[in-house]
Amino acid sequence: MKKYKIVWSPLAEEKYLAIIAWLIKNWSLKAAEEFESKVESLLFRLSVNKNLCPASKAFNTLRRCVITPQTSLIYQLRKENVLEIVAFFDNRSNHKF
Repeated sequence: MKKYKIVWSPLAEEKYLAIIAWLIKNWSLKAAEEFESKVESLLFRLSVNKNLCPASKAFNTLRRCVITPQTSLIYQLRKENVLEIVAFFDNRSNHKF
């Protein structure tokens, strides 16, 4: 089984940490931990299946994974065995993806 290395863009890391901080402040530590667990599980699944989530119709190199009803993760294949986490975004926002 081929494993893909996962790397994070600076934007993805910044957005991820902001989501965690927001969850802790506005919801609870438990909510933040549940979100982290969902992301970790998704990253593990992506590390063995680069096509796990559907490709964007607007940006053919990007793929979108819905983590929660509010949040999605965007990733792309950088090299043959490297996946880059590009960004996280709010599903309720007006985005082009």
